[in-house]
Amino acid sequence: MSEDSFDDEQDNNLSGKSRSPMAQRFRGFLPVVVDVECGGFNCATDALLEIAAVTIGMDEQGLLYPQDTLFYRVEPFAGANIEAAALEFTGIKLDHPLRMAVPEAQAMGDITRGVRKAVKSAGCKRAILVGHNSSFDLGFLNAAIARCDIKRNPFHPFSSFDTATLAGLAYGQTVLAKACQAAGIDFDGREAHSARYDTEKTAELFCGIVNRWKEMGGWEEFDD
Repeated sequence: MSEDSFDDEQDNNLSGKSRSPMAQRFRGFLPVVVDVECGGFNCATDALLEIAAVTIGMDEQGLLYPQDTLFYRVEPFAGANIEAAALEFTGIKLDHPLRMAVPEAQAMGDITRGVRKAVKSAGCKRAILVGHNSSFDLGFLNAAIARCDIKRNPFHPFSSFDTATLAGLAYGQTVLAKACQAAGIDFDGREAHSARYDTEKTAELFCGIVNRWKEMGGWEEFDD
């Protein structure tokens, strides 16, 4: 299916219905911020070790805010590759007694169920992944969903919102820590490369950029 035909299908699903404010803002899609920590760069062969997702809400003024956080430490799938350099970079200790990782199928099942619930609650038809260098996170998300044979993937399969690009436009910064600093968001480098922390900071950054654009007059609600 082409991108245009996929998006047209979403429009058709919403036609004739009263769209919620969130559905109006993003053409029926609910932004969900995702970050993954992995055993390398290859989503087909390398382990998913942590995943977090933050759903995005909208207040009565049409401003976005981070809503709920889902976070899991994940057991490597059978035969997964894990690079020592990746563990050194993230600081993940696979044998730490407090790591309390869960099977990948459990993590992905819980994440997708939680996102489907948020999509329905927001009056949307599908989620769209928001990430910092989002193609990386979307690749690992899709690979894990396929491995776990999850039939109802709530996410758009190939489109995403990239906060590295948005922050480059808004603040002239593409590194997450520097973009947060430019946006006035506290960022503790000692907490970085935890999926939960990076996702929550990315969510703050995304909401801040979208809200700033609205406040500058760059967005007006309309019905299409």
